[in-house]
Amino acid sequence: MMTMTDKHNKDLILTIDNGTQSVRALLFNLSGELVAKSRLELEPYFSTQPGWAEQEADYFWQMLGQCCQALWQQAEVIKQGYQQRVMAVTVTTQRGTVVNLDGQGKPLRPAILWLDQRLCQQNKAMPWYWRLAFAVLGQSKVIDYFRRKAQANWLAQNEPKVWQNTNKFLLLSGFFTHRLTGQYKDSVGSIVGYLPFDYKKQAWASDWDWKWQALPIKRTMLPSLVKPGELLGEITEQAAQHTGICVGTQLIASASDKACEVLGSGCIEPDTASLSYGTTATINTNNASYVEPQAFIPPYPSAMPDHFNSEVMIYRGFWMVNWFKQEFGQNEIEQGRALGVSPESLFDQLVAQVPPGSMGLMLQPYWSPGLKNLEAKGAILGFGDVHTRAHIYRSILEGLAYALREGKESLAKRQKCKITRLIVSGGGSQSDAALQLTADIFNLPAHRPHTYETSGLGAAINVAVGCGHYPSYAQAVEHMTRIEQSFLPNQANVQLYNKLYQQVYRKMYKQLKPIYQDIKKITGYPE
Repeated sequence: MMTMTDKHNKDLILTIDNGTQSVRALLFNLSGELVAKSRLELEPYFSTQPGWAEQEADYFWQMLGQCCQALWQQAEVIKQGYQQRVMAVTVTTQRGTVVNLDGQGKPLRPAILWLDQRLCQQNKAMPWYWRLAFAVLGQSKVIDYFRRKAQANWLAQNEPKVWQNTNKFLLLSGFFTHRLTGQYKDSVGSIVGYLPFDYKKQAWASDWDWKWQALPIKRTMLPSLVKPGELLGEITEQAAQHTGICVGTQLIASASDKACEVLGSGCIEPDTASLSYGTTATINTNNASYVEPQAFIPPYPSAMPDHFNSEVMIYRGFWMVNWFKQEFGQNEIEQGRALGVSPESLFDQLVAQVPPGSMGLMLQPYWSPGLKNLEAKGAILGFGDVHTRAHIYRSILEGLAYALREGKESLAKRQKCKITRLIVSGGGSQSDAALQLTADIFNLPAHRPHTYETSGLGAAINVAVGCGHYPSYAQAVEHMTRIEQSFLPNQANVQLYNKLYQQVYRKMYKQLKPIYQDIKKITGYPE
């Protein structure tokens, strides 16, 4: 039993953040300061077929253990006795990555990642009454896509033995919970994917829900759910040996990385939007009520219990920066290597070479289609002999900001509340140029939080409130989040960007949609 003295000495929170590109072990104090950090690059995925994205679940588990052990071996961590000061641990992960476990809790095959683009064949017909309902609502195509995109359907069709032997079908967050505690539990805040989940009630779907007809998943294959801030279990002896976390340490539920990012940015009211410049670029607002960001697209569970994140996402958002680096950034890669800095930090110099508006170069950032624009492709319009790779790079940043501004306007209309503040996080938020053009395109101040690790901080806030150190999320956010730097709109740029947005960008998709559809018919891509 923990004594009052022990409790007083336990003043740190360990967040394990397993993203797409890296895994981080982060130690936060109750003021929201990052006191220690360990980070390991991940091999995000491997592909045995075009468009597939898989990774061994045990690889993620091994890297998680190595990352934690590397944290405890840091000189300052040893000197300050941080390992013994951890009050609780929490895990936040990439969304939508699924793991099949057998009856002994062992993975049956590689995890299928959220980036995976495979589609299964057309499934057997749904009951006539559901088909009629979807047709009346005009959602037949969306439901068909849901069924074809669902990993469970693909597995049942293409790897029937694996599916027959699947005892538990978990998200990566649930897999880690099982490895750390031995419990088949997960956080409500982590459930985002092609699963039988009721987003309005934030619970597994009721027996009569259409998703049970659309998927081969049985209720017994799913973990039990707890709310963010609640107890998932305690660290087992085996997990303690693997990670160095003390045996019996509580594992507290947080939420998915995006949901934690919203909370860790301090965005808890609908008038404040969280922009995430990550692998997927998103704009989110936090609502106490169920607000669909687009018709029939649900809001996802918030990291705040019983709240919702209304989200508009641009798939492959700041992944495009990585694409640009690989295809056109050899100079910055070599220069960065020589200077000991990241290539991305040098790209701001490219942006500075180009005036706002990229001399008429306009980019539509649909490098991967979304649920509501299944035929969409990316486009760059307005090329001339004046344009260089610097113009292409700036047009990528501007195109993403245009798309997210469109999302902001849609969210404000649907939630019936104006958005007056922007807080920008994710890898791209480290670019001053990206934040300045964001402020200019939105005509709103763009704020950078005090820590780059906003998803880790959001998860730590779940622990701080769940363990009773703050009586409410509002107070925890007030004490644990703050703004480091603000970028104000340049009104001359605002006028230029507004004309380009209203007169060009807003028309691009409508004009190009028939062409995208023809490309799909002729080439079959995207599927």
